[in-house]
Amino acid sequence: MENSFDYKKYAIVYVDDEEMSLKYFARAFGETYRIFTATNARDGLKIIQERGDEIGILMTDQRMPGEKGVWLLEQTRKLQPQILRILITAFTDMDAAIAAINSGSIYKYVSKPWDRTHLELELKQAMDFFLVQREREELLKERSALLRERMIANRIGSLGLVAAGLSQHIRNSMVAVKTFLDLVEEQGPSNSLHDPDMVRNVRADIANVVSLLTDLRIVSADHGDAAFPDKINLAPALAEILTALQPALAARRIAVENLIPENLPALHVDQPKFKRLFELLFKDELAMLPAGSRIALAAAESALDGRPALALTLTDNGPALPQDTLNLVLDPFATRGKPSEYGINLMICLFIVHHHGGTIDVAAAPGGGNIFTIRVPLQPEKVAAG
Repeated sequence: MENSFDYKKYAIVYVDDEEMSLKYFARAFGETYRIFTATNARDGLKIIQERGDEIGILMTDQRMPGEKGVWLLEQTRKLQPQILRILITAFTDMDAAIAAINSGSIYKYVSKPWDRTHLELELKQAMDFFLVQREREELLKERSALLRERMIANRIGSLGLVAAGLSQHIRNSMVAVKTFLDLVEEQGPSNSLHDPDMVRNVRADIANVVSLLTDLRIVSADHGDAAFPDKINLAPALAEILTALQPALAARRIAVENLIPENLPALHVDQPKFKRLFELLFKDELAMLPAGSRIALAAAESALDGRPALALTLTDNGPALPQDTLNLVLDPFATRGKPSEYGINLMICLFIVHHHGGTIDVAAAPGGGNIFTIRVPLQPEKVAAG
C-alpha cells in the first residue's frame, strides 16, 4: 500500500565534520526529504534552536572536533524531545553508542561508514514513526480541545439555568434587605440597629450580588441565530470603556496606555457581552494592582484556527501571578483555595471569549507583571451549547 505521508513536512538534520559525507547524503536523500547540514555539533545545535519545530530527525556523527555527537543528542533531547535522534558511530566508538542508548538520548545508532540502501530504510522507518507520533499528538490535542469546548459550553448552559432560577429569588431577598436598611437609616441613631458602617457594608454586598447576577444573565443570554449582530472597531470601543472607567483608574493612580491602532478590521460581536468582558478585566486589575501601576493595551491582526482574527494584549506591571495560579486562573473546572483570588470575574471573561469563538490566556510578563492575551475571530460562528 502506498504511503500517504509527506516526507518533506519535517526536515532531517545531518551533522558530520566530513563535508564530502554531507554532500553525498544531500544528493542521496535530498529528493525525498528536506535536509539541513552542519559540520560541527554547535552549528547543528543552532539549527535545532532556530528551526526545531520543523525537524523530525537529527542524525549526527559521534567523533568530531569540539563537542561530540552524544553531546548534541543530549542537548537536542532537552530542547526538542520529540525529534528522533540517530547516532552514527564507528565500531571503536560503540561504548558511546551504548551509553547514549542507556541514557535515552538516541532512537537508533548507525554504523559508520553507512550503507545507502540500509540507511534509506532506517530513515524511512524513523520518519514514519515520527509522523505517526505527530499525527497521534495532533489528534489527541484536537479531541482534548473539542472536549474542553463542550465542557465550557455545558457549563455556560448550566450557568444560564442557575442564574435564571436564582435571579428572581435572590433579587426579592435583596429588596427585602434593602427596605430594612432604609427603615434603619430613617429612624436614625435612636434605632439600636443603626450603625453607619454596617449599613454601608451591607449595601456594598447587595450591589455586588446584584452585579454578579447581572453578569451571569449577560453571559448566559442566547440571542438565537443572530448571536453577533454588532459590528465594532476595537480602538474606539475600548476608548469608550476606558473613559467610563477613568474615575476609578484615577482614584488608584493607575495609568492606561492605549496602543491599539485605529485601522484594525472591524469585529462582529455580541456587544453587551463584549463590553462586559473588558469591564470585568479592568475590575480585577483595579483590585489587584498597587496604586500607581501601569497597564498597556495593544492589538494586531492575527489568525485563529486558520481564520482572520484580532489578538489583543493587556500587560500590567503589578505583582506577577505564581505559576500554579497561572495554570488555574482561567480554568473554570479547577478548584481554588481562596474565593477572592481571580474567581468568578475571570471565569465569566473566559465564557464571554468562548462565546465569541476565541481564546484567552494569561502569562507572566518578562521583568514582572502579567500579560492577558485575547484572540477573537473577526466573524465568529455561533458556539453550540452542549
